[in-house]
Amino acid sequence: IAHLQKSGSSLGEISKPQKVPRSSVQTVVCKYKHHRTTQPSYLSGRRCVLSPRDERTLVRKVQITSRTTAKDLVKMLVEMGTKLPVSTVKRVIYRHNLKGRSARKKPLLKIRHEKSQTTFCNCTWGQRSYFLEKCPLV
Repeated sequence: IAHLQKSGSSLGEISKPQKVPRSSVQTVVCKYKHHRTTQPSYLSGRRCVLSPRDERTLVRKVQITSRTTAKDLVKMLVEMGTKLPVSTVKRVIYRHNLKGRSARKKPLLKIRHEKSQTTFCNCTWGQRSYFLEKCPLV
């Protein structure tokens, strides 16, 4: 189509024998004038901010220490030389099926704590009728 345009043919004259809409011919001609080729550009779309290597290090860091925050990961990436927002880091982590979670801090129970808890439970269970008499349910 582009070589027919070079020979001086109009868009309508090119589209009739090819049985292609005139607008499609116009699109091809404009693309040829701009890019000097009619081949598709395979690098279309927004480029990835993180390289696959950076993404792997992010995921590995989260898998090792699950309590790291997204802000900490952003700081780590800035030290590596990549600046990006927290939302991008969250999106990458979520893409690898690592949801936002943090481990709960559990108190360290010593033997004396466990004994005091069990004795308290036993006492209150034994005095259950006493509690029900003093504090009747409405």
